[in-house]
Amino acid sequence: MSATTTTGAPAPQLRDTPAGRGRSKVPAVTASFWAVKVLTTGMGETTSDYLARTLGPVPAVAGAAGLLAAALYAQARADRYRPAVYWAAVVMVSVFGTMAADVAHVALGVPYAASAAAFALALAAVFGLWRHLEGTLAVDTVRGGRREVLYWAAVLATFALGTAVGDLTAATLGWGYLPSGLLFTALIAVPALGHRALRLPPVLAFWWAYVLTRPLGACFADWAGVSKQRGGLELGTGPVSLVLAVIIAAAVLWLAVGPRRTARADA
Repeated sequence: MSATTTTGAPAPQLRDTPAGRGRSKVPAVTASFWAVKVLTTGMGETTSDYLARTLGPVPAVAGAAGLLAAALYAQARADRYRPAVYWAAVVMVSVFGTMAADVAHVALGVPYAASAAAFALALAAVFGLWRHLEGTLAVDTVRGGRREVLYWAAVLATFALGTAVGDLTAATLGWGYLPSGLLFTALIAVPALGHRALRLPPVLAFWWAYVLTRPLGACFADWAGVSKQRGGLELGTGPVSLVLAVIIAAAVLWLAVGPRRTARADA
């Protein structure tokens, strides 16, 4: 699934160089984008659980909110797409979005089905406002200002929605984390196939897949971290979070350094 122009047509592929990425503050939608995105969803799930148990729910939520605000401020101040800044913001959205869904369920007693419906309505409202004000939901047009605010509001809503949906299938419906992860693995192929075979609009295909990355990564991360009594591998949420953080850091470093090497080679 490629990024699109404001008309909904596939956008021309820009070279992944500092100059090319300067046209948008969102990375090109490539295989590496989806891989890192799934990793951040898994890290957000296990990190949220680990911090809530270690620090307590209130300090964990407050700390995550502060770090999220700092990450989004740095992203807003960036003049173009910068891998470390952008993906740090995504990680913090993942952590805080997970906490938002968990607080609604654990602290307020809201069933996951109800919170999933509420977050879906919130996401639809953001999309409706974004479309009304800007005329497009294409991410390659996000270059700052109001459009960037709407983009991050949509991203936060997708993480909260995906968390609720993943916990709904794994816990409420009792399907378990591994079967749920496999289910979302199959479902995330639908928009990709629909875009290629059925000419599904690329913007719709992108956001459809974007929502599904959240329960996909979270279910597999939970499966690795939770106890065997809950159907997991019992590796621990702390260790799983640390391993995912290292992998994400290495991937982001590669994304930041790789284009520079290519640009120097072509100079």
